[in-house]
Amino acid sequence: MKIKSAVFAVSNTDHAKCPSGDLPEYAFIGRSNVGKSSLINMLTSQKNLAKTSGKPGKTQLINHFLINEEWYIVDLPGYGYAKVAKSQREKFEKFISEYLLKRQQLINVFVLIDSRLEPQQIDVEFMNWCGGKEIPFSIVFTKIDKLSSSALQKNMAKYKKELQKFWTELPPIFTTSSESGFGGEKLLNYIEQINNSITSK
Repeated sequence: MKIKSAVFAVSNTDHAKCPSGDLPEYAFIGRSNVGKSSLINMLTSQKNLAKTSGKPGKTQLINHFLINEEWYIVDLPGYGYAKVAKSQREKFEKFISEYLLKRQQLINVFVLIDSRLEPQQIDVEFMNWCGGKEIPFSIVFTKIDKLSSSALQKNMAKYKKELQKFWTELPPIFTTSSESGFGGEKLLNYIEQINNSITSK
């Protein structure tokens, strides 16, 4: 798939105020500072579509970006804010979970994982929550340019082993680098396959 147009549509904290219509939505979420905005910008070939920041917790709204006038990328706030007040964190968690549970146009959630880290409890818990709620999700390992191939394979194997404690079948797994653009084409082709399967029904 080639992205010809990517434009900001709307930001809010209420799933009911998200764009009307039945265009499919693909949400991106992960721990704070996992490289989510950079990945969205890489996929869309735009430097500033999603706001990037060295400070974790920049995204605080549900942000919709209309892609090729056919589907949406949804940029969700990260989870696991260490420096955000508990009340604010609970507010984020409420509208994020409501979006994930109630948004009928949501097709898939891409859960971003920092490939440099060993399995993080908060990531595993979030993926188990998605699985338990029957929310389709895929795993996207980010920042693979920051470590060696052997270290990457080692960390990925640890994640798979951890998830296999809970699941017999693992979700689709992607590896990406926003710096080099690696993995972007595979991820977009995956979205295209799903979109084609929806329109052919």
